[in-house]
Amino acid sequence: MTERDVRLGTIQETLLIPLYGRAVENRKQEAVLRDSVAERLVAAIDYDFARFDGLPMLLGTVLRTSLFDRWVADFLAEHPAGTVVEIGAGLNTRYERADNGRARWFDLDLPDVIELRRDFFTDTPRRTMIAASVTDEAWADTVAAHSGGPYLFTAEAVLPYLHEMDVRNVIGLLADHFPGSLLALDTSGPGHFDTQDQPDALGKVDARMQWSCADPLQLAEWRPGVEVLASCTFSSLPAPMYDELPAPVQEMLSGLATQRLPQVEDYRLNLLRLP
Repeated sequence: MTERDVRLGTIQETLLIPLYGRAVENRKQEAVLRDSVAERLVAAIDYDFARFDGLPMLLGTVLRTSLFDRWVADFLAEHPAGTVVEIGAGLNTRYERADNGRARWFDLDLPDVIELRRDFFTDTPRRTMIAASVTDEAWADTVAAHSGGPYLFTAEAVLPYLHEMDVRNVIGLLADHFPGSLLALDTSGPGHFDTQDQPDALGKVDARMQWSCADPLQLAEWRPGVEVLASCTFSSLPAPMYDELPAPVQEMLSGLATQRLPQVEDYRLNLLRLP
């Protein structure tokens, strides 16, 4: 990866929020996660990241990424040669944080985002970038033709920005092409969905969530056989993860748990098994 100025052009700004969150976190003495690559990417991109400074959403993106990292690590511990597909990869660097040296990886995103990724990353025999919409069935054919199961799909801050019918189609596409696979995704219920115009990070970018999901069990109604293996909020993270967080973050999350804020309780991080 070479460092140089990269202008965003038409790239969606929403992919920069989690990138900057990881870069900021990496500078802390006690961090939720470490990501030196994120810091180098931020330094190389010509963008005013300071507009996101101090926003609560930054830590939220880091906590979400850390939990998804754990689910990937658990999957690879059980299936060292399995396949991980990052849906809406953006400028995520999960491969750099979680790769075990044996797994097959795919980074899927829209063509303009993949064009930006290629300024920093290159394909390898085990890692492939795919320029396509998640709603396009052709990418699934490509993954199936060039890898073997088991499969884990991560869709971090992706599906809430699609319309409900598109989300239904994506769930169906994954279940049809990769039965028995795992899917990690976030869902936004009404209490969170209705606050996206407030002056947090999303209030500073144009993208808006389109799909509101009050209960992840709704996905099992769409596709019989879908199993919700885990579903938590930022105030109810898994105990092993919570116990390893820096003390100030634990204190903040404990405070959130007592407040029961709708914008927190209605945003969920989920791990599904597809039929």
